[in-house]
Amino acid sequence: MPPEQVINGLSVDVEEYFQVGAFETTIRKADWDSYGSRVVGNTQAVLDLFAESGVKATFFTLGWVAAQHPRLIRAIVDAGHEIASHGWDHQRVFTMDAATFRADLVRTRKTLEDAGGQPVTGYRAPSFSIDQRTPWAHQELAEAGYTYSSSVAPVRHDHYGWREAPRYAFRPLADAALIELPVTVAEFAGRRMATGGGFFRLLPAALTDVAVRQVNAERHGAIFYFHPWEVDPGQPRVAGAPFKSRLRHYARLGAMAGKLRGLIARHDWGRVDAVAAAEAGILA
Repeated sequence: MPPEQVINGLSVDVEEYFQVGAFETTIRKADWDSYGSRVVGNTQAVLDLFAESGVKATFFTLGWVAAQHPRLIRAIVDAGHEIASHGWDHQRVFTMDAATFRADLVRTRKTLEDAGGQPVTGYRAPSFSIDQRTPWAHQELAEAGYTYSSSVAPVRHDHYGWREAPRYAFRPLADAALIELPVTVAEFAGRRMATGGGFFRLLPAALTDVAVRQVNAERHGAIFYFHPWEVDPGQPRVAGAPFKSRLRHYARLGAMAGKLRGLIARHDWGRVDAVAAAEAGILA
């Protein structure tokens, strides 16, 4: 398959602006209900952008969001997009044990499927928190019936990362069909650079283009992600957050929608379940 025909996975991590990892030490989960919700409007803006661009995507959604806004989940499904799990309340997987993770998977999947009326077969760990500290996580996903995960960031980062993980799709278990689809990174002289989310906002879009082309040249689909709050420059500013967190979260929000339109136009995109199916054929 020529690189230009490879389908890449376009994905959105659906969460409120106050639920991100950057603010987890500033905002208590017990206080979430006191913050004004913006996820419906922000996600609708993303849906409109996708409709304008003629693409379908996967929305990795928190169970907490689905419980609060079930009509949003139905709107995503009705537009032809995939609903997948992002865990219940953005708790990092490496802070759980296997039993707690299993319960989180069950609770979130039921809520998403009840709201969307569509089977949930994909999972993304909050903050890409499946790594060498969670040797049981992929087994739990396989036993729960998931067909793919996109939970690994094969880079070093101060909040997450599994640098030793493969850049491309791999089977983490010898005796299960589960596929792991790492988020795409660029590689230069052995150094890996992240490209999605805030990295895409803050760095030149050409870096992501290079990463996508590198992966496509190896006949694999790239995996790109961002969040609905990243297209919302008018969101409230969180008081008391660390400077680095504020810089990462708020910088260039106004430029994001335009950058996304350009990225979508330059490559071929689709739902992540379609990429997983294609990779399953390659790994067979």
